[in-house]
Amino acid sequence: MTWGYEKKKILILVKTYPNPSKNYLETVCTAGVTETGEWIRLYPVSYRYLENDQQYPKYSWVEVEVIKASGDNRIESYKPRMESIKVIRAPLGGKQQWDEARSILLPKANKSLCELMQLRDQNISLGIFKPLKITEFYWKKEASDWTEEEKQILIQQDLFGIEMKPLEKMPYSFHYRYRCDDENCSGHDMTIIDWEIQQAYRSWLPIYGEDEVLHKIKEKWLNTLCGPDRDTYFIVGTHHVFKTFIILGVFWPPTICN
Repeated sequence: MTWGYEKKKILILVKTYPNPSKNYLETVCTAGVTETGEWIRLYPVSYRYLENDQQYPKYSWVEVEVIKASGDNRIESYKPRMESIKVIRAPLGGKQQWDEARSILLPKANKSLCELMQLRDQNISLGIFKPLKITEFYWKKEASDWTEEEKQILIQQDLFGIEMKPLEKMPYSFHYRYRCDDENCSGHDMTIIDWEIQQAYRSWLPIYGEDEVLHKIKEKWLNTLCGPDRDTYFIVGTHHVFKTFIILGVFWPPTICN
């Protein structure tokens, strides 16, 4: 093991869409829980440049060497040694997958986002909670191309001569409006940065076209993921610079019938 690093086993829960990075070509933020039940953030990860057998699906278990992130005082943030990433168990799928994740996650659930916001002074920056009422899902038009600075980052040559992989800029951002289970909650409006929603846009666009694909995404993320037959939770994390919470992903197991 590399000096200063420690080995951890992690259940992968969410990863964000890649962003250009001066130091790492592009980066993905990954969040999960360790085998001892602690939240952990892995950053940076140049996910698309990992070997195929290293690329970790959601709800897979990985083993990785990590060191506490420097320059990031959020208690869950660790820097992984990318060459050490190893998928040790694929997602279980179906009921087994939901049951495993539920047993690990729900004991950790916070009451609300309002509660989590009060914990930021303790540098707690990851959490999961059940929204009380989701009032809206919507999208916003964003820039359709990277800035000139971002383009230069994306075309730079990697130190090891790895062939660059084109990274598509997402022309829309997606958002939930909701209230959480706090008597003083005045409502929240939050961006979703989960890779899955951006990948849905990319995959479905050639099939449905631009206008219909947006409504298909709304149908899934509002009526399916947050439907009456689902026990829906938001997994959230703070922005490194601004400390505001962002939705990293949705945990949506089937409702348990008594």
